[in-house]
Parts: sequence; structure tokens; C-alpha cells
Amino acid sequence: MSDARPDAGSTDAERDDRISPLGDSGAPLTDEQLLDAYRVGDRSTTWLRANFVTSLDGAVTRQGRSGGLGDAADRRVFALLRRLADVVLVGAGTVRVEGYAGELVDGRAAQWREAHDLSRHPAFAIVSRALDLDPAGAVFERSPVRPIIVTHSADAADPAWQRRKDALADVAHVLVCGHEGLDAAEVRRSLAERGLPQIHCEGGPSLFGSLVAQGAVDELCLTVSPTLEAGTAGRITHSEAARPTGMRLASVLRGGDTLLLRSVRHG
Repeated sequence: MSDARPDAGSTDAERDDRISPLGDSGAPLTDEQLLDAYRVGDRSTTWLRANFVTSLDGAVTRQGRSGGLGDAADRRVFALLRRLADVVLVGAGTVRVEGYAGELVDGRAAQWREAHDLSRHPAFAIVSRALDLDPAGAVFERSPVRPIIVTHSADAADPAWQRRKDALADVAHVLVCGHEGLDAAEVRRSLAERGLPQIHCEGGPSLFGSLVAQGAVDELCLTVSPTLEAGTAGRITHSEAARPTGMRLASVLRGGDTLLLRSVRHG
């Protein structure tokens, strides 16, 4: 199963995936309770949720990858959010760095999805301007459903870009969303028109920054890892344009010393 947050921990705390509401000393939440907590009420509504992990001092990666920051509680929620998604949306750079390939959910999750009238596997959409992806690569060869490539036409006059686009069209659905840059509203519309309104974005920071700058994000699920990293790691968002977006806190969960925050956009 493809997992952008591999198990890098070895301590008991890193293996403990028990999760409870902050301040609640009762029994830990079951998977079904967590799924209820994160479920969007009307699945027909187009909804773009992002999921990130960060250190206390704002680092989004450790040694270049997000996996080193997440613990078992984070990975548990990460997997459950995929279970609820119609499509997982990821930037091409993150696909390469984090090693995406194969199924996005395990067999148990696939059975749960079928029992809840969802496709057995969520779709996988990769955002790439340059289309510098290998059509013979594992991300296409091992995918249980035909992947989606999301791009824009800024480089359409380049014959090399057109050749790459044609080659990828043999192994994926290619959606052109925007002219001079990625049109986030068009991405939402295009995926919803394909029957994929519940969009789950796993990064990276440049893609997330572009979505925030265009006002396309409805929800952020943010894991705050109990660690200070220093170094040069960036934030969870990166974009040339700034767009402050008011959010309201929907829930705070705790897994040991890790906080799992869910915020939704006002209005």
C-alpha cells in the first residue's frame, strides 16, 4: 500500500495509535468514531480537505520527508481520511519524494468503502505542470485504478510537453485545468464532474499554497508532532501570493503528546 508517512518510529509512544478527544479520559476512539468525526455530511458537495503534519516549530519535513514527523496516531488518521476520500490529490514532486505507488488503502479499508457505497479504491490525481512523469513508472503500473494527471496549458506550445502529455494519456486520464497556471476552481469542477467531489490533498507545500491562494481549501487536518526540528524545512504552504483565509476549529484530538487538529473554513 502506498503511504506517504512510513513508520519511522521505534519507541512505544510512536507505536501507540490510541486517540481521544483532548481532555477526555474515557475510552479511546474506535475507527468508526473517528470516521464519523471526519465525515463530511453531504458527500455530493464538492469539498477539498488537506492533510499535513508539522513539528512544533513549523517544520513540514524531517530529512526531506514528512514521514519522519508522523507517529502511529497520525498514520491512523492519515489512513482513515483516505478511506473517506473520492480522490487523493498530490503534487508530482511529493509523489517522487514520498514514494507513492500501488494501492492507497488496504484491504480492510477497501471492504469498508464498498460496504458504504463507495468505489473500492479512491482515485489518485497527480498535479504536474511539466508532465515529467514516467508513463512506465510504478505509480501508473501498480495503481488499482487509472490515475489522473492534472496540469495546465502554459507550456502547451512546447512540442516536448505535448509529447509527454500524449504519452501519459496512454496510462492516465489527463485533465487540463487552467491556462497560465493551475486553476484550482477548475480542478474542483473537473474532479466533481468525474464523480469525485470529496477531494483529499496530501501536498506538497507548493500545491497546497496554490490552493490556499485561490481560496479552494475547505478544510485542513493538521497533525502537530511533539518535536522541535530547527533546520531549513519549509512550511506546509508555499506560494507567491498571500490570501488570509479564516478558519474555525472543528475538533482537537490527542494521541499521546501529538495533537490532531481539524479546521474548516468560515462560511
